[in-house]
Amino acid sequence: MSPHDTPAAETYRDSDERPAPRLVPAVERAIRLIDHLAAEDRPAGLAELTDALHVPKSSLHGLLLTLTTLGVLVRTPDGRHALGPRVLQWAGGLGAPSALIHAFQTLSPQPPSLLRREALMLAVLDGSDVVYLACQPGNTPLAVNFRVGGRLPACCTSSGKAMLATLPDEQVIALMANGGLRRLTAHSVATVDALLTQLRDIRERGYAIDDEETAEGMHCFAAAIRHAGQPAWASAAVATSLIKATVTPERASDVAGAILSLARQISARLGMRDPE
Repeated sequence: MSPHDTPAAETYRDSDERPAPRLVPAVERAIRLIDHLAAEDRPAGLAELTDALHVPKSSLHGLLLTLTTLGVLVRTPDGRHALGPRVLQWAGGLGAPSALIHAFQTLSPQPPSLLRREALMLAVLDGSDVVYLACQPGNTPLAVNFRVGGRLPACCTSSGKAMLATLPDEQVIALMANGGLRRLTAHSVATVDALLTQLRDIRERGYAIDDEETAEGMHCFAAAIRHAGQPAWASAAVATSLIKATVTPERASDVAGAILSLARQISARLGMRDPE
């Protein structure tokens, strides 16, 4: 008897007599939770989710904690939950890219001419890491391979710092306390206090800088992308990388303005908004 001739397999040969599938309750509840948050397109609290999904609070709390830890969901400062960066990674693996990736791919070849030759990256925050969802290589070889699906410490990269700057300080401190403060070069930020100082500067000027913190000789600029229906922090960031030897004060100012403009274009394409 072959493996396909077992009694269990026999019951599935006639579709008219096929028994109802035996679902794993925890998985079924997780999918319904994700579907609900996707349909609402806004963060939801524990009480609201309990009423909508008819799941006991104790079970739902465990699901939320697990899915948040795994990056499927994110928790807002007021205790609500929304879809997290791992969902975008899954979307990027489909034949049709997510709206965010599609907007990046459509608009990134069209920024001001000073960006057309530079490497451009689209990233999201996954815990204390940056995950790259899409990359447009530039004409100049770079020291870092910004590949789709690649990860780097958020505290070192311009895109990571652009998104960290949208978080409350206490949340940044918590992320860094769990092994998030990692150094890639001698120029990488060395302490949480120094990182918080950088983030305050980013909030004031609107864009982030990586000055040889990811790789020696590389200078990067990034700006956050906002979504009106998402939590108060950025859902993504767009960044560009340059060889530092080519960066004059004038060029730095121009590139920073261009990357901020590109982030705003992507935001506008997706019905997003800039930080207030």
